[in-house]
Amino acid sequence: MTDRRRMILICLCFIAFISLGLPDGLLGVAWPGIRADFNQPLDAVGWLLVATTTGYMISSFFSGAVSRFFGIGLLLAFSCIATGVALLGFTLVPVWLGFVVLGTLVGLGAGAIDAGLNTYVAEHYSERLMQWLHASFGIGITLGPLIMTLMLNLTGQWSPGYWLVGCAQVFLGLCFFVSARLWEAPVSANAEPTLTDDAGKVAQTHPGPPTNAQPGKAPASFVSSLTTPAVWLSMGLFFAYTGLELTLGLWGYSLLTESREVEASAAGLWIAIYWGMFTLGRMVAGVFANRMGNHRLVTGSLILALAGTVLLAWNPIAWVGLIAIGLVGFAFAPIFPGLVSGTRLRVGEAHLANTMGMQIAAAGIGAACLPALAGVLAEQTSLEIVPGFLIVFIAVLGVLYGASRRLGNRQIGIDPVDH
Repeated sequence: MTDRRRMILICLCFIAFISLGLPDGLLGVAWPGIRADFNQPLDAVGWLLVATTTGYMISSFFSGAVSRFFGIGLLLAFSCIATGVALLGFTLVPVWLGFVVLGTLVGLGAGAIDAGLNTYVAEHYSERLMQWLHASFGIGITLGPLIMTLMLNLTGQWSPGYWLVGCAQVFLGLCFFVSARLWEAPVSANAEPTLTDDAGKVAQTHPGPPTNAQPGKAPASFVSSLTTPAVWLSMGLFFAYTGLELTLGLWGYSLLTESREVEASAAGLWIAIYWGMFTLGRMVAGVFANRMGNHRLVTGSLILALAGTVLLAWNPIAWVGLIAIGLVGFAFAPIFPGLVSGTRLRVGEAHLANTMGMQIAAAGIGAACLPALAGVLAEQTSLEIVPGFLIVFIAVLGVLYGASRRLGNRQIGIDPVDH
């Protein structure tokens, strides 16, 4: 592959993840207006999240097979167009049930993009590029609340925000359709030369088996992976993390406006800052990922996230709570891509392909279940339950991470002292 073609593919990966983040950034700011228009209670967002997750799970589980059949380029094209059509449909449906049904189509598009690109980049590129790829998701999810806040300020309605992003998604889908053939040739061995292990040392070159990944072992069957404890722990990590990330992204605006009396425009800006710091965190992590390694990066991020959520819950004065939102966004940033790149070391080479789709699907379930559960608890108590909810599940995530590392080390024969 020529350098020019390689760079085009990398840019397309970045654009795809920007498009993936845009819809996720809209909902938190738009939800108060949406539920008012459809006369729904605070926790009705759970139904939308369940529908989106259903589509997300289906497409991510089967993304490997679909990608092999159509190719990644066409998969991205169809997924972006489907997502754009669904977002435009949000503004046209007259009843809440129609809105929920369209959420399934949004999930189908998002799951295919997420699982397909994560697998592609994990196989062919380094930890550094993985962090920067997910930083581009942060760009999209940062632009989402800014776009929605701007549209609300200009028009007083949430629908123009969805119109704008929906049209952009359809346009991106057409761009991917035109460029689909670029994905057909394999990536050469010098596409992205290094991948680091948890100690920050060079562990492998792509493509080819990693040094600690049981070289020569045939890929495991789907059933075999599904009955492997390390795979389930890896799925649990993604369930917990993605739920945490989106819980604050979804409920932060309502927490600020309805519980802490922050003006709507300022609250929208702070949610954009949350996602902006999230993006900045991934850019910074991309610089240091190869030096620090996954373990140090993920562990440090968990500690910082816990400190930030404690500060958010304490909220001694208003500006401290606001700063805590940005701090948590920065801390969350490296965790997901770090966990993706560490999949091989947690489950072994044989289970890598199966686990990637399973854990992306688990991420979708967590993205629906944890924000929905937080909404139910907030409806029964108050929105101030959200920071405490985050503290509990960050602790759960830390426990799962420690357990998955120990089990993975034993399974693939790595000394946990040296790793």
